[in-house]
Amino acid sequence: MKYTAVLVPGDGIGPEVATAACEILAAAGAPIEWIQCTAGVAALEAGEKQLLPLATIEAIRKHRVALKGPCTTPVGGGFSSVNVAMRKTLDLYGAVRPVRSLNGVKTRFDDVDIVVVRENTEGLYAGIENEITKGVVTSLKVATHAACMRIADFAFRYAVHRKRKKVSVFHKANIMKLSDGMFIRCAREVHDEKYQAIEYEELIIDAACMRLVQDPTRFDVLLMENLYGDVLSDLCAGLVGGLGVVPGANLGENAAIFEAVHGSAPDIAGKGIANPLAITMSAVMMLNYISETHSDTALAATASRIRAAYDRALVEGCKTRDLGGSLSTKEFTHAVISRL
Repeated sequence: MKYTAVLVPGDGIGPEVATAACEILAAAGAPIEWIQCTAGVAALEAGEKQLLPLATIEAIRKHRVALKGPCTTPVGGGFSSVNVAMRKTLDLYGAVRPVRSLNGVKTRFDDVDIVVVRENTEGLYAGIENEITKGVVTSLKVATHAACMRIADFAFRYAVHRKRKKVSVFHKANIMKLSDGMFIRCAREVHDEKYQAIEYEELIIDAACMRLVQDPTRFDVLLMENLYGDVLSDLCAGLVGGLGVVPGANLGENAAIFEAVHGSAPDIAGKGIANPLAITMSAVMMLNYISETHSDTALAATASRIRAAYDRALVEGCKTRDLGGSLSTKEFTHAVISRL
């Protein structure tokens, strides 16, 4: 079978790494036909009037699956996040960030295998901010019972499906007793009613971070609200080599976007030295998602071949500069292709 997916290359190094991932998928024989769309600064440069064109949203709604490169978000001013807008518009409420140690990428820990599950639509990322008087700004943290229950069930279903053993909820309910309090009560309720076979624990997030960097092997699936999940998923990436070696997915009932979770790195855009591994790993997640949705075992086998190829390339010393190597984007791409 052939499958159609939307490709959003993004900004900065996005087009370079997205092209590399597509080349690897094509070389592996992945039956994907791409519908290319724009978002972010690239959309404005292409003549669109909006950072997130309606045509892009409609294409993702129609085809239900997308692969996305990084999009630029200004710090402290300018336009709001395109990534946040996509997640809210398409109701991609579950963010999944698998983090695993890679042979060939030397870090302090050798056996990290964690999945961060993040509620993707609420919390402080609801973006409700007001200047109530000069020099005084408030930001509203939003939490609803429905969204808390939904992400809890999502995390436990994921754990069961992936044969994971434990879900750890990170929270600050000792201070935010209503919002974070509701989050852990919902997680506890979902566990007790439906998933008692999965081990369950609750940890205050500051203490949990200390334990995480002391011994990440004690953790399995981490469940948390939006802001915590954003911070902790990057922290976990640092345990295995950085954002260049971890994939990401944003999942909803009617659409899924798989993305490189690193930034657009405009300082190295066009130099041919960006690492395409993260978006390639995200593309493998996309293939597995499609294969499970359509019960396509051949596509799952293709995904496994790609993963084995980049794992082997890393073990054999094929690395870009961010990982201590010297390969260009194209050279790393060809190194993976030659090992398929």
